[in-house]
Amino acid sequence: MTFHTHIRGYMGTAAALALLAGCAVGPDFHRPALSPTAGYDDIAMPTQTVATAAASGQSQSIAPGADLPAQWWTQFHSKPLDDLIATALKSNPSVTAAQAALREAREIADAQRGAFFPTIDGGFTSSRQKDATGSVAPTSASGNPILNLHTAQVNVSYVPDLFGGTRRTVEAAAARADAQRFALEATYLTLTSNLVAAAVQEAALRDQIAATEEIIKAETDLLKLLRRQNALGQIAMADVVAQETALAQSQEALIPLQKQLVQQRHMIAFLAGRFPNDKPEQFDLSSLTLPADLPLTLPAALVEQRPDVKVAEANLHTASAQIGVAVADMLPSLTLTGGAGSSATEIDHLFTAGTGFWSVAAGLTQPIFAGGALRHKARAARAAYDQAAAQYRLAVLAAFQNVADSLYALDSDAHALQAAVAAEHAAAESLRITRRQVELGQVSFPTLLNAQQAYQQTRIATIQAQAARYTDTAALFQALGGGWWNRSRTETEASAG
Repeated sequence: MTFHTHIRGYMGTAAALALLAGCAVGPDFHRPALSPTAGYDDIAMPTQTVATAAASGQSQSIAPGADLPAQWWTQFHSKPLDDLIATALKSNPSVTAAQAALREAREIADAQRGAFFPTIDGGFTSSRQKDATGSVAPTSASGNPILNLHTAQVNVSYVPDLFGGTRRTVEAAAARADAQRFALEATYLTLTSNLVAAAVQEAALRDQIAATEEIIKAETDLLKLLRRQNALGQIAMADVVAQETALAQSQEALIPLQKQLVQQRHMIAFLAGRFPNDKPEQFDLSSLTLPADLPLTLPAALVEQRPDVKVAEANLHTASAQIGVAVADMLPSLTLTGGAGSSATEIDHLFTAGTGFWSVAAGLTQPIFAGGALRHKARAARAAYDQAAAQYRLAVLAAFQNVADSLYALDSDAHALQAAVAAEHAAAESLRITRRQVELGQVSFPTLLNAQQAYQQTRIATIQAQAARYTDTAALFQALGGGWWNRSRTETEASAG
């Protein structure tokens, strides 16, 4: 019988053993069921927010069950923002690192699948030796004690997956790759959300600076008027000094806003993968459009859409598979080996008659005593699963909280802007009337100072309320998962290979 015949029989036996292995040990993974009572809020939320006759005051409609666009930030209709995000997705190191992590995890998973196949090694050795003729007969067929020996050999080794330990190991590696895939999506979503929030914050700071500069100009004009009145003896010098103090306070309020703006510009450059001196796009609130139609994912679908929840699910899947690996380590393992080759004193005689050899072997190993290590490893795997299950539930709860908070914030922001605009209009009218009364000498100067401060505060509050609507709208898109599932393959994942 030739070696090849033995090898075919050996491989057939291995295949038969693999087929007889049946189900893999350990639990089959199933995603934990979502509670049927899961929801966003027990308070009935309106499907449409109130409108205000002011910039960024339009009503927003909430559409339950509507889907999210893949590039959700385009709903703000800002080309500079679109360009900034496109640059960031190509240049930000966190995306590059996540892409590399995904490539690594996929390669490891592919490498792990190699355990399903036999290991085949080929080797060739060549040596020159002299036999001890004084103690034993020469082993060379020629009888010459000095000889060259050339050996070519192929070795085959295979460990059948009798109890599914290999399958569970591969399953765990594939789940880790899934976790990295969704970690990449989470990085993608976090980066785009942070960029939108940063752009809105810059826009709000620019508008606050512009409003403060307008207030400073108005207070400067008023100071000139008061100085003329003082020169004519119409008002006391104390009123002039009080206005000088008010003007200085407004000028002082401008400095931290300018500082925040510069730092915000640095932050945007950082998120875009640029250095601070590489000036990114500029934003103000008038360059952004508040999305009017907003989607709302149904509760049952949220766990499918949130990247962080999908990461937690993949980690739970990994932990489940590791239980099977730990159990399989406690069970018998079969190793099948075989080898064939040729050995000759002359290279050109290799593979000629009489030079061939082969071997076939099988070994069965059953762990008997390991100091309790295998049992404790199995218990540790189950504890790791319990930990991953708790972390998965925590991720789900956080996802629902984020959506509920965002929904309430949208409704609250609309009412806040309405109140802020009303307060600003009232404060502006009060300041106009008070200034006129001061010019006519009908009211005291402290009344004017109070009116100026009230208007300044309400003007800034209105800008902040406008910015909050943009920020919380972006937060809703982020809380719902960002629409990554509407891309057959994300731009970032395509780069990951």
